[in-house]
Amino acid sequence: MTTTTLTTETHRPTSGTTGAGHATSGTTSSGHAPSDGRTTRGGHLRVEAAPGPRYDEILTPEALEFLAALHEAFLGRRHELLQERQRRRADVADGIDPDFRACTRPVRDDPTWRVAGWAPGLEDRRVEITGPTDPKMTINALNSGAKVWLADAEDASSPTWRNVVEGQLSLRDAIRGELEFTNEAGKEYRLASRDIADLPTIVFRPRGWHLTEAHLRYVDRSGTATAASGSLVDFGLYLFHNATELVARGRGPYFYLPKLEGYREARLWNDVFVLAQDLLGIPQGTIRATVLIETLPAAFEMEEILYELREHSAGLNAGRWDYLFSIIKSFRTRGDQYVLPDRDQLTMTVPFMRAYTELLVKTCHRRGAHAIGGMSAFIPDRRRPDVTERALAKVAADKAREAGDGFDGSWVAHPDLIPTARAQFDAVLGELPNQVHVQRDDVEVGQHELLDIGSARRAGATVTAAGLRANVSVAVRYLDAWLRGNGAAAIDGLMEDAATAEISRSQVWQWIASGTRTEGGVPITRSRVEALLAEIVDDLPRTPGNRIEEAAAVFRQVALAEEFPTFLTLAGYSQHLVGSSADQPG
Repeated sequence: MTTTTLTTETHRPTSGTTGAGHATSGTTSSGHAPSDGRTTRGGHLRVEAAPGPRYDEILTPEALEFLAALHEAFLGRRHELLQERQRRRADVADGIDPDFRACTRPVRDDPTWRVAGWAPGLEDRRVEITGPTDPKMTINALNSGAKVWLADAEDASSPTWRNVVEGQLSLRDAIRGELEFTNEAGKEYRLASRDIADLPTIVFRPRGWHLTEAHLRYVDRSGTATAASGSLVDFGLYLFHNATELVARGRGPYFYLPKLEGYREARLWNDVFVLAQDLLGIPQGTIRATVLIETLPAAFEMEEILYELREHSAGLNAGRWDYLFSIIKSFRTRGDQYVLPDRDQLTMTVPFMRAYTELLVKTCHRRGAHAIGGMSAFIPDRRRPDVTERALAKVAADKAREAGDGFDGSWVAHPDLIPTARAQFDAVLGELPNQVHVQRDDVEVGQHELLDIGSARRAGATVTAAGLRANVSVAVRYLDAWLRGNGAAAIDGLMEDAATAEISRSQVWQWIASGTRTEGGVPITRSRVEALLAEIVDDLPRTPGNRIEEAAAVFRQVALAEEFPTFLTLAGYSQHLVGSSADQPG
């Protein structure tokens, strides 16, 4: 592989997170006026990847300088917070239950503060479509008729170098009304309008704090090289190239923030926003962020998370699938009472999930923020009307419940689901853009309600042999797609992404560790899962470019090992994705 190195120097702010910007004069190539102030010489970003067509339009010296400034200021704090995650995880494993923090009670008890709230294009979010940022998906999402598009560089994206850079190119071109795409069969895709204000509002989701970008390395002033933060890379490139353009076109730089585990991580993001806006010379508060509440620790710190981001906060989202994964991960060694049933029996009506979602609505509306519902994984099949009918019925029921609970909008994963989801919210909202006025003072949720994990199985849900097989099959097939560069895969009538694959493999690990039994009292053991895995792998068709054997190897590593890996994407990325054929520029 040919390696090209683009080296740029950055300048560290002299104090705080609102320090000075570029040492250059005038404006950057993106039209941003650098802020004035004293600077000191800092580190630089080094590109260690093959160049691709137009990659130099994204990886400009100025953009790399901007990324380097963010890394200089925040890489150390990111590392400290990831260590704090490990400590909290160990505490829970040792029997210390998560709870609302006593030290932040003054924030929760203060009735006066409010968040910044919505900005242009975010007033009405009743239907949001999610999906990766390749050109075809970008055009389809922006032509879908949804109110918002979650442009996903995280769970619905495989973080190949191609997807990272070319996804940024797709977004850059789409925002300027220039994006077009022709597939191999000659079919042409074009935006319905060249004016981004006529299309769904883009809310970009960067990778979580735990993920790195192997193709970019931050070299500090002592010469020590460290893998770049995937979060800072994704966020920084999108903001640098598009913030001014979005504002000029009647929108703004809006973000979904994934995988946060507490208010200190929200504070870090807020400080990143403050410095980034200062460096680019755009007004503070231009950025808006919606935080996904998709980890168990974050469920106990919703108000604190909103508070830390209050000048930039638009709302919270109920990231249901990652939330279930986080619960399994947190209590994986606590024994049978914390074992969850088959994934298809884990509905949003089980008591502990109802508690989490209703608390989210109450918290958001109390502070003037949007509450956005989760994604129903069911998808239609245009070749099978019976499948489509069942999917639409399930989506309608899910969205009707969310709208009735007070949510201001919700997610879908397929354009054909938009009318069904919109109808449920239209029935409740009417002409109103949201229902933030619905305060949900009737909701009383405490530690017991959030941690009543056993409520699912007490209601009759079970662990079955079919559920075990489904988990193994889905995880392997998803990993095969992910290793080939596709982060969102339609499998058995559901849209699977990294979050649902995490549920599948973590349930298998927990069932083995807990001695869980299926029908007839048959225990789930490593040998049983190994035999099932071998059977499934043998039965899967081998299409050109498949990576099924590697997918099976990753599954063994993340579901059958003695120690529980925190994320399946970590090993899959470093050991199998980086440097593979899928990782090469298009």
